[in-house]
Amino acid sequence: MLFSSPTFLFLFLPVALALGLALPRALRNSALFLASLLFYAWGEPRVALVMLASIAVNWALALWVEARGPRARAPVAIALVFNLGLLGFYKYWNFLWDNLAALGLSVPTLGAVSVSLPIGISFFTFQALSYVIDVQRGQARARRNPLDFGLYIALFPQLIAGPIVRYRDVAGQIAERSLSNAKFASGVRRFAIGLGKKMLIANTCAEAAKSIFGLDTASLDAGTAWLGALCYTAQIYFDFSGYSDMAIGLGRMLGFEFLENFDFPYIARSVTEFWRRWHISLSSWFRDYLYIPLGGNRGGRARTYFNLFAVFFLCGLWHGAKWNFVAWGLFHGAFLVLERIVRGDARGRASWLGWPYAFVVVVCGWVLFNASSLEHALGFLKAMFGLGSGDGRAVHAGLYLEPLLATTLAAAALGSTPWLPALQRWRERRRARGDDELERGLEVAAVALPMLLLVLSAARLSAGTFNPFIYFRF
Repeated sequence: MLFSSPTFLFLFLPVALALGLALPRALRNSALFLASLLFYAWGEPRVALVMLASIAVNWALALWVEARGPRARAPVAIALVFNLGLLGFYKYWNFLWDNLAALGLSVPTLGAVSVSLPIGISFFTFQALSYVIDVQRGQARARRNPLDFGLYIALFPQLIAGPIVRYRDVAGQIAERSLSNAKFASGVRRFAIGLGKKMLIANTCAEAAKSIFGLDTASLDAGTAWLGALCYTAQIYFDFSGYSDMAIGLGRMLGFEFLENFDFPYIARSVTEFWRRWHISLSSWFRDYLYIPLGGNRGGRARTYFNLFAVFFLCGLWHGAKWNFVAWGLFHGAFLVLERIVRGDARGRASWLGWPYAFVVVVCGWVLFNASSLEHALGFLKAMFGLGSGDGRAVHAGLYLEPLLATTLAAAALGSTPWLPALQRWRERRRARGDDELERGLEVAAVALPMLLLVLSAARLSAGTFNPFIYFRF
């Protein structure tokens, strides 16, 4: 079930909010857990069994870890094998056997088994694994009530696209969370902004990106190739950050506060800074549970570079079972290593002159990410840099850059910059000066803009327009 679907917006969400807000406090967690299971099982009920198995096993392992204390290595090892094995089987089985078949090493009986990918498995397995590890590290207490732990794993706002929520960040909220009209209104505004990002910007850009990436790369000229790459660059950011906004907004409506997942990544002045701003919950997860345990930057330069490549190899593979994703991860890892070699201190702040470089690298990375194959990606990149065979006659950017797309790309460029936080800071300064007339006008705008986004998004939704969701495949 998509957040941007009529079933969710007009049926599931009102019922879930009623259960989460109107029921007595003692029943809210159980009701939300059941509603989240329904949300997850809506399209394919069998996949809910995978999640229930994950909940049961990790709940029991965390209790075992807490009973044994910090030296509890066996249950943590079992948690690693179970969670990574679950993720590996469902996400990489088909990939493994396809590659073995290409090498002539397939086993016909096993290779004939097709495994479908449960939605959100990349997110909930990481959450479950971090929970057990945090209990072992003494950073969290094991939950005695399995329904409360089940709610942490299955909570529907962040289930299918993140952010990856650490248990220690929401443990207190699961036990007792505050509800208020102001918090609910803030959640509605954040949800409306996220829905607008998804429906009005991401979906519009997605149509052009799909059309251009679907062309034979031999027919592409540089202008058309760059237009397709920029459309996908806008699509993936506004699709994914829009879903994160909707998740944060839904969480607030239900009394939860999730951490931010994006911090305007396209203004980054280096690839290192980009990864501090993009999918923050995933970046911090890999840092805390892989990079630092591998030794981080404590073992000398060669070891640090190896650790970075290992992390980004696995980061790419986490995103999907295709060599494109592996290449995308190693591509970013290479630039992180290069920046450390050139700058020396990875924490140093780059000049604004670094923005064009970082943006071009990120856009080229998205070509690797979105292309159907490595060959397709290389052909597309060649066209972008004028090395393709397209002459711009039969196929050119003007065929796709109609007024709606041009306006949407302009809105995407504006929405990729932190003008709203800057406006909020300016507003707070004016409020401190007692400018009541301006404050009233801004209050009206703060309510009217999200409502307008909701109306426009609902209109797009009712028209049955193109409505893909990139992270369903992860």
